[in-house]
Amino acid sequence: MNTHEYIENNKQKFLDELLDLLRIPSVSADSKFKGDVRKTAEFVKNSLEKAGVDKAEICETAGHPIVYGEKIVDKDLPTVLVYGHYDVQPADPYELWDSPPFEPVIKNEKIYARGACDDKGQMYMHVKAFETMMATGSLTCNVKFMIEGEEEVGSDNLGIFVKENRQKLAADIILISDTSMIANDTPSLTVGLRGLSYLQVEVTGPNRDLHSGVYGGAVANPINVLCEMITSLKDENDHITIPGFYDKVAELSAEERKALNDAPFDLDGYKRDLDINDIKGEKGYTTIERTGIRPTLDVNGIWGGYIGEGAKTVLPSKAYAKISMRLVPDQSSKEITELFSKHFSAIAPKSVKVKVTPHHGGEPAVTPTDSPAYAAASAAFEEAFGKTPIPTRDGGSIPIVSLFKKELGLDTVLMGFGLDSDAIHSPNEHYGLFNYFKGIETITLFYKHFAKAK
Repeated sequence: MNTHEYIENNKQKFLDELLDLLRIPSVSADSKFKGDVRKTAEFVKNSLEKAGVDKAEICETAGHPIVYGEKIVDKDLPTVLVYGHYDVQPADPYELWDSPPFEPVIKNEKIYARGACDDKGQMYMHVKAFETMMATGSLTCNVKFMIEGEEEVGSDNLGIFVKENRQKLAADIILISDTSMIANDTPSLTVGLRGLSYLQVEVTGPNRDLHSGVYGGAVANPINVLCEMITSLKDENDHITIPGFYDKVAELSAEERKALNDAPFDLDGYKRDLDINDIKGEKGYTTIERTGIRPTLDVNGIWGGYIGEGAKTVLPSKAYAKISMRLVPDQSSKEITELFSKHFSAIAPKSVKVKVTPHHGGEPAVTPTDSPAYAAASAAFEEAFGKTPIPTRDGGSIPIVSLFKKELGLDTVLMGFGLDSDAIHSPNEHYGLFNYFKGIETITLFYKHFAKAK
């Protein structure tokens, strides 16, 4: 039996297992789900063992555990290190889901559940591709798995694990599926990722909540002040006003920008999908450029005062916001965090006090397109989809990519099978059945072509 036949014969089993995985609410950001995160790690470990690894283990960290597994076929064969994550984003707001986020449903040939695409569905493709190759005797490389449970909260403990286990993680290439492709009929390979600086700001006015009638107009309202401060962080051209913010931004040549914009992109379809009348972003750049090669600053959450039912005429003591900045080569998350903190404190009026708390960050990364591994991935997509994949730059962040390069000296191949319309991090996240099964098939082909290339 060949790999294609094995996948076809086991589609229902592969799907049922993924649905079981999706039912576990492995939300790493919320401590009330700690037991479920642990349960998910056990699930992944058991799945690797059933698939045929030589050994699998749960590696403890100061936070959530890392699942490690390996199959060494022959020390002279190339080794692929598969990275993925089993933790998921919080599902809030629950009321905006059409079905419960941890009770997966299938409709319109898509799996709806939190983590369906990011990253349980994509991570589990690698487990099933490995099982397929083991069952059909077609595994052509050694394989190591490192599946973590803290990607959605910054992977703080993964760096420690990598530094302490360099020999254990020795490989020839890193393989990750946690990105997207252009469309189901237009495959692509991500060759660039943005970095991240994530912070929380707190603005404090009076020492207690005040009656807005008695004190309004005489005492600074922290919410008003916070909004004014946030607004000042960009000018009329959506250019970020933090001094020094753009100093190290790598500018692409006209030829590189043209190649980037040659990728198929339907602006009208983009707007229809999001139900917006127009786009908005930094002046002088296209939508593809704004989401791939330019840094950003966005408010991810803002709160303060009274937000319950009915009215309460309160002038709040405090206001808060969570702010993220996506970074591009050659920006440093540490430097940008420092620049933001200094600037935000400097623009605060004397009527309030400001506190900036960094949460987590990650570095931007660009992966080579002239390596044997990239050639193998391209050949795998071409064989599976009948088209050569287009190299693209992704707007998201996977901090581990730059960490792998720094600590292990390894490049990464980003074989993503999600779509931008999959609503990751949003209510009603979903992942196509086509993408799940086609991903499994394409991954098996990568191993075949990589072994030949090496």
